[in-house]
Amino acid sequence: MRAMAGAAALGNIAAGALDIRQEEASVITELKAGSEEAYAWLIAQFEAPVYNVTYRILNDPTEAADTTQEVFLKVFRGMKQFTGASTLKTWIYRIAINEASNRRRWWFRHKSKETSMESTSEQNFESTAPLKEKLVDGGSSPFEDCARSELRGQVEAALAQVPEPYRTALVLRDMEELSYEEIAEITECTMGTVKSRITRGREQLKKRLAKYLRDGKPQVASTALRHQSRGVEVAS
Repeated sequence: MRAMAGAAALGNIAAGALDIRQEEASVITELKAGSEEAYAWLIAQFEAPVYNVTYRILNDPTEAADTTQEVFLKVFRGMKQFTGASTLKTWIYRIAINEASNRRRWWFRHKSKETSMESTSEQNFESTAPLKEKLVDGGSSPFEDCARSELRGQVEAALAQVPEPYRTALVLRDMEELSYEEIAEITECTMGTVKSRITRGREQLKKRLAKYLRDGKPQVASTALRHQSRGVEVAS
């Protein structure tokens, strides 16, 4: 009986995966045909996740909003060349990470010549604010629960100091909750490399939060970080 139940469960999983692939293939066909409804679905589905990822790579809301727009322009322009070798989701995430990484490199090269992003004109702020408001994720993830607490500034600051490529791996796994397989596909790395980067990213984050946990409220901080980093204990 157990064997039969197990076989039935596997059959249901396989059928569900097949349905998802068929649904995605249908959406891709509509996107390539220029369907406005399909593009509206694409934006609704991926705009917030793309913004979240680019924001945590760039650590600047205005830059992240601009990069998000660039990502979708590339997605729209490149849709007809999309071969389906990867899933739509991992393809979009790969574009987002590449765009954010390129912008981050450019930003650091020109930082000394540019005025602060925080001193943008009122007109620019008004044009960006609606997009940022639109991208707010209504759901409650472990990281967002942490972000609403007193630890938000500390965790965000510590995350910003985690060097690449460990930060991106950490964001994709612990905040976007992507699978190891998806991250490997997005970053075009082996599974072993992905797991190594995630482990090192967690160690880097833990190290940067250690002093705060010792001097502040270790019990509250440890609990929040465990949720955010999938059970990683922080020694206080």
